[in-house]
Amino acid sequence: MTEKDNKMMAVTYRMESIDGDEREMLEEASESQPFQFITGMGITIPDFEDAVKDLAAGDAFDFTIPCARAYGDYEDERVLDLDKCLFEVDGRFDSEHIHPDAIIPLQNEEGQRFQAQVVEVGTDKVKVDLNHPLAGYDLHFTGKVLLSRAATLEEMEHMAKILSGEGCSSCGGCQGGDCGSNGCDSGCGGCGKS
Repeated sequence: MTEKDNKMMAVTYRMESIDGDEREMLEEASESQPFQFITGMGITIPDFEDAVKDLAAGDAFDFTIPCARAYGDYEDERVLDLDKCLFEVDGRFDSEHIHPDAIIPLQNEEGQRFQAQVVEVGTDKVKVDLNHPLAGYDLHFTGKVLLSRAATLEEMEHMAKILSGEGCSSCGGCQGGDCGSNGCDSGCGGCGKS
């Protein structure tokens, strides 16, 4: 990976789900808090990156990504009933963290980590949904490019650390590579570095 192959980008956008003739606004990145990313690092949906990476600062965009190319179809078999004992801490069920609508980290036998949404807590089972929250939706994006320039080696190294789970050494934010949970942008909003 070299600096000339990667661009530092900042964009505003409005993301809507499309269901037939119905549209629902799901997410927005404003000029005061744009979505920042470096191309070629696997941070965005590939079709999103492909649609904006060749645009210049000031260019507007308007495109739709079908669900199969975004987060895939919603799959009922990805909703699982897990034994409630899996969510015990010191012999007691962790009701503080395990409740309906909670997003929880899980790990499979191969050591792969992923997130699930708690759907229901029963007497002896916890129902979790492993589908991405946007699975099954076509996504429509409108917005504008605020910044498009070659990424520096320092910026790429910083982003690689965040993505590897090292977090941000400048501010301590973005631990585990999950900047969104700290109110950061895709870079490190805690310190303003990307």
